[in-house]
Amino acid sequence: MRTYEDMPKIKLPHAADIRMSDTTIRDGCQMPGIVMKKAHKLKIFEYLHEMGVEKLETFVYNERDKEACRSMMDYGYAFPEVTGWARANPADIDEVLKVDGIKETGILMSVSDSHIFDKMGLKSYEEAEKKYLGALQYAVDHGLRTRCHIEDTSRANYDFVYPFVQKLIEIDPDTILRICDTLGYGIPFPECEEPYGIPATIKKFKDMGVKHIEMHVHDDFGLGVGNTLAGLWYGADWASLTFLGIGERAGNSELEKIMAFLITRVEGFDKYNLHKVTEFAEYMEQEIGLRVPRNKAIVGKNIFSHESGIHTAGIIKNPFTYEPFPPELVGGKRNLMIGDTSGTEVIRIKVEEALSELLGVKAQVEKGDQRIKCIHKEIQKLYDAEERRSCVSDEEMKDYVRKYFVFQVDADDAEEELREKARRAASKKTISARLPPDTVQAPAIALTSVAKVDRDEKVEKKGAGKKK
Repeated sequence: MRTYEDMPKIKLPHAADIRMSDTTIRDGCQMPGIVMKKAHKLKIFEYLHEMGVEKLETFVYNERDKEACRSMMDYGYAFPEVTGWARANPADIDEVLKVDGIKETGILMSVSDSHIFDKMGLKSYEEAEKKYLGALQYAVDHGLRTRCHIEDTSRANYDFVYPFVQKLIEIDPDTILRICDTLGYGIPFPECEEPYGIPATIKKFKDMGVKHIEMHVHDDFGLGVGNTLAGLWYGADWASLTFLGIGERAGNSELEKIMAFLITRVEGFDKYNLHKVTEFAEYMEQEIGLRVPRNKAIVGKNIFSHESGIHTAGIIKNPFTYEPFPPELVGGKRNLMIGDTSGTEVIRIKVEEALSELLGVKAQVEKGDQRIKCIHKEIQKLYDAEERRSCVSDEEMKDYVRKYFVFQVDADDAEEELREKARRAASKKTISARLPPDTVQAPAIALTSVAKVDRDEKVEKKGAGKKK
């Protein structure tokens, strides 16, 4: 039987150098409609630590933010390293310096014409360059490691950008150059030239001598993950991401997607751990108020849910057929569901589950059992008549089990009697729910194992009488 281990992994150039930088509590908290309290940020910090994320960035503009930073560092974790974020002026950098323990900060440097002239109101490229270089020099002079956030890179004039970047690395050769695809204009294909082409842009920066490049990609055109991976493929060694992709407008590249891809598809990423990401997503829903779509990759409730006949039959035989990785990898759980596209096999499995729960022992129902076909037919009638739009719940399946597998005298009494007889049935833990040879299709059919118990008890009594 084929397994996940049978699939060869991809070799990613420079894979050993690639690291994750999370901005959930900086860019993510700018998502309209959400507010992150200190307790939220600390819990997110704990989850990021569990995942193995190397770095995070945060605002330090107010005392509330600073206190959250201090509390994170009080945990004593080696990672994620807590880093700052500042606009390109000494006053902002001073705010970062006020937080003992922060050794690195990002500095915002907007480079597109729209940002330089329309947003900031500067008069020339030279004025922008002077402002940005001065801020970088100030941070370096005060002992900070730096990230230069080249905002709106994918819509910029590269006659300005390339000479400007050359001056940045002259001031700080070890700076991390963050490519900010601010409006998601980037394109992941190597044939596309800059400013849109991510591979071409990275190649040019690497040829100029930039040591470290970080991808920070927004998802306005749905290319966030693709552009981030393209960046990593062509030489970037950092990825700036948010959990669930939260952030301004359409959000950012998702941390969990990038990490899941690297862990499952690429060699050399055993250092990351996704076992709690489903729990993390539930926390973000319950405490932050986010709504995670059911079909959200990696953490959505439908990721390991199966309804259609072909899919459920394949999953029952071998999960590898229709699941890209085991649910356990992300702390998820497989869920077989019954709906209008379901076949009899998934109904049989769900009947076994319901019987096992009702009886308190593991029950088995054979393929071809007529009662399964009866249940399937009854369910399909509802969908055919368009009387139902939802899947059949587990509680409803118990009702079908009571109807077709338990005598309709008194449901509670019948279930208790079944449990008692099942306990006496045999020393083994599994009971069979076969139909007796003389049984006809009918709603009120007794569980065969119980009928078998009755017959065994009668034989035992007869044998005892003869001995006397």
